[in-house]
Amino acid sequence: MDDSLIAKRLEMLRLEHRDLDSAIAALIDSGSADQLQLARFKKRKLRLRDEIALFEDQLIPDIIA
Repeated sequence: MDDSLIAKRLEMLRLEHRDLDSAIAALIDSGSADQLQLARFKKRKLRLRDEIALFEDQLIPDIIA
């Protein structure tokens, strides 16, 4: 993957991560939070965070000090 594709993918992942934040907050605020759905959202959010970190590492070159 070249840098422009990685940057686009990162943007999509970050957007989905923010959307999950909103969905989790809405589910909690509703009062009748479905614990299973909440757990699924949080698990997906963690997977997204890991994928975002992986792509960010590909964009930032390793510099040996």
